[in-house]
Parts: sequence; structure tokens; C-alpha cells
Amino acid sequence: MNSVGEAFTYPFRDPGWVGKIAVQGLITIIPIVGWIATAGWLMITFDNVRSGRQELAPAGFHLERGIGIFGVTVLYSVVLNIPGWILDGIGNASNHANGYTGYYTGSPLNSLGSLWSFLAGLFLDFLIPSLIVIVARNGFSGGFDLGRVWAMATGNMSNSVIGGLVIFVAGIIGALGLVACCIGVFFTIVYSAAINAGVAAWFERMQAAPLAPPAA
Repeated sequence: MNSVGEAFTYPFRDPGWVGKIAVQGLITIIPIVGWIATAGWLMITFDNVRSGRQELAPAGFHLERGIGIFGVTVLYSVVLNIPGWILDGIGNASNHANGYTGYYTGSPLNSLGSLWSFLAGLFLDFLIPSLIVIVARNGFSGGFDLGRVWAMATGNMSNSVIGGLVIFVAGIIGALGLVACCIGVFFTIVYSAAINAGVAAWFERMQAAPLAPPAA
């Protein structure tokens, strides 16, 4: 993975990409189990790309590989979003107390809660490359070594920011499947997972690259 932009294109270099994404997409339809399986598919794809093979993982129920990164990202998401949910809940209670109904758009607290949730999502995207790399190396518990996660994420801020932005775009691509009678979202989510794997492989490679010497 020579550049982060290749994260969007490398999946199509695998001759079997259509079948792998289609079958994994069908597996993703299964609540919880399918999501963990696709998280495992992401991690195996990451292993392939980091080793120099631009090859998607075979479709399957990769639960053992997926449970770590799935659990880590879910727990991070919940913790980061708690303040936003609290603000939104207080705003809703205030709306009801003041008798607002119908098309009322909500109090400033609702807006603040929505803004917090959006920023929390961006922050999680910023952390995702580091989380994938650390969970691949150290397992589930490694994802909660906050000092190590933060050190990796901030060791080269530009890499984390670029990787996070690409993952944010990948999330948008994943949601685009909703326009295809909703069912298409499961296939775009799998493609989005492949992008995340590519970004993480690029990120790990860049973190290991020696720094350029200072200009004379």
C-alpha cells in the first residue's frame, strides 16, 4: 500500500472481489453475528495487505478475528457518544416540559447533542487506524491501552488525520447502499471495511517509515 488513495482501488485487483464482497455482504445482513464476521473479514484483509498481498479475505464467519475489533469500536463509540445522548435527552425533556410537539426542531441542547455526536464520530474515525493496528498486534485488551492508542494516533498527526478522513469517506460510501432498496448497504459496508483495512495497512507502514532528515 504505497499511498492512502490505493485503499479505494486495491480491492478490485483481487480477481474474486465480486464474489467475496457479495457473499460477505449477505453474511453482514445477520444482526450482530454478521457484523462481527465482517469485522473479522476486515482484520484478515488487513493482514493480507500489510504483508504485501492486495487480496481480500475469503468470505466467511470470521468471528474469532472479528470479536476484538468489533467490541473495541462499539465500546469506544458508546463512551464517546454518552455526552451527546445526555444533551439530547435533556433537550427532549425540555421540549416536552414546554409543550413543544409536531414539527418543532428541538432546543439548542438537541443541536448541541447532535454536534457532539458528529464530532465524536470524526474522533473515532481518527482513532480507527491505530485501533486496527493495535488490536491486530495485541488483541482486544490492546485496544484499551489508552496510552498506547493515543501515542500511536498522535505520533504522526498528519497520517492519523488523513487516514481518519479516508475512513470518514468510506463510511459515506458504506451508507450509499441505502439508495439500492436498502439491501445494497450491506455490500457497500463490506467495501467500506476493505477500505478501512487498506487505510490501516498504509497507516502502519507510514508509522514504521523513518522520518526524513531535517532540511539543512
